[in-house]
Amino acid sequence: MNATTQPIVEQTDVVVQVAEVTKRFGDVTALHDVTLNLHRNEFVSIVGQSGCGKSTLLSIIAGLEPATEGDVTVGGSEISGPGRDRGVVFQSATLLPWLTVFDNVMFALRGEPGMSKSEAKTITQEHLHLVGLDGFEDKFPNQLSGGMQQRVALARSLSYRPKVLLMDEPFGALDALTRRSMQELLTRVWEQHKLTVMLITHDIEEAVFTSDRVVIMSSRPGTIKREVPIDLPRPRGKEVIVSDRFRALYADILSAFE
Repeated sequence: MNATTQPIVEQTDVVVQVAEVTKRFGDVTALHDVTLNLHRNEFVSIVGQSGCGKSTLLSIIAGLEPATEGDVTVGGSEISGPGRDRGVVFQSATLLPWLTVFDNVMFALRGEPGMSKSEAKTITQEHLHLVGLDGFEDKFPNQLSGGMQQRVALARSLSYRPKVLLMDEPFGALDALTRRSMQELLTRVWEQHKLTVMLITHDIEEAVFTSDRVVIMSSRPGTIKREVPIDLPRPRGKEVIVSDRFRALYADILSAFE
């Protein structure tokens, strides 16, 4: 495939709309007046110092936390709690230890309207293949490395085709080599699935490598400080990391924290 500088995103289509969101925990303000749009097929990373409210923002969009003030909509509908239009991948894989790899993914398809068991099995196998886990279907989570567990979690979250994939430091606990491998896998999967992704990360290099846009948050209370478009060509491989443009984008984002 030839590299292209055109992002896989149609900027006119807003999927997630965060409007003037503030979140308080008692007398502590975690987020203040956050406004952010995520577009169809767009990959956005949120970066900021620890405690700035990145994960809180993700939890609000996921429907796990209510906003104190403001509105959040997904696909034009106001959220009232968790929903299958949003997939979530946490830093811990959160797999069910008594289920095999295959059954962990298939578990997410239980109760899908109009889906037969045979269809669920086919979709499960397709998504395990997508994340490179052919041959590991009968393994249990404790038989897998951390990176492989996160592959299962990713397959599970994608299996029911959510509109948005929300990822909270999914590779933070992995070693550097495994983390790089997972970043490359994530971008390949995203390019195939073409869905909206919001990635929370402390890793500026990860944000630049994966994203169409990097959103920089201020320290607490978290607000949107800056947004940096990432105009690197896709598909992206290791060669992108050593490019002058990559280093310039990295330095630009890093300077926001000085």
